[in-house]
Amino acid sequence: MTLKGKVAVVTGGAKGLGGEMAQLFAKNGAKVVAVDMMPLTYEDKNVEYYQLNVTDSAACKEFFDKVIEKYGKIDILVNNAGITRDAMTRKMTDDMWNAVISVNLTGIFNLTRYIGPQMEEIGGGSIINISSVVGQFGNIGQANYSATKAGVIGLTMTWAKEFARKGVPVRVNAIAPGYIMTDMMKTVPQDLLEKFAKQTMLGRLGQPEEIAKAALFLASDDASYITGQTIAVNGGMRL
Repeated sequence: MTLKGKVAVVTGGAKGLGGEMAQLFAKNGAKVVAVDMMPLTYEDKNVEYYQLNVTDSAACKEFFDKVIEKYGKIDILVNNAGITRDAMTRKMTDDMWNAVISVNLTGIFNLTRYIGPQMEEIGGGSIINISSVVGQFGNIGQANYSATKAGVIGLTMTWAKEFARKGVPVRVNAIAPGYIMTDMMKTVPQDLLEKFAKQTMLGRLGQPEEIAKAALFLASDDASYITGQTIAVNGGMRL
């Protein structure tokens, strides 16, 4: 699953799932531009850092122009940046709702609106949107988050049609992770982690590299006939 000669942009690429994907893409030959609001938590000579607020449309256009000027193209886009602001619906504030919508949906739109058409022009590409099991099944206390992650699936299917309509192989897919042992999950009490693990067919929680490997496959030419799909990487969760 080589990415040799390809240029990849990974949002939310400073750590967690985004960091794993950025480093794995680089290991497999890609030149990676990791964007985030915080600095990288790792060092990789093939991963370039760019500070970017994906909710800022003008900043996204400026970033896009700079990448194209430097590298001439973008072959792969991973829309991974996302936040949570959890609360029961009756207690959810306007700020909590709007913040999650802004980052998790508008942020994806702001970059894809430029990079998707550019992929049409260069003759192909792969866009990978990170959704969630919560976007497929919902979750108590996450109305805002689940709405955005379900929206990501809708965007995925729409863009798969839009960017390939001229016969150009621009592929757009989503990954819906289950419970993955990122730093955020490591703060969850052990009894809850065990409960989550028992909800899966495999009886364990996922590791960040397992999401990264799925992304690597979708980014590579080995997935050349896969588009408009949501790949659930959740150990067979039963909600």
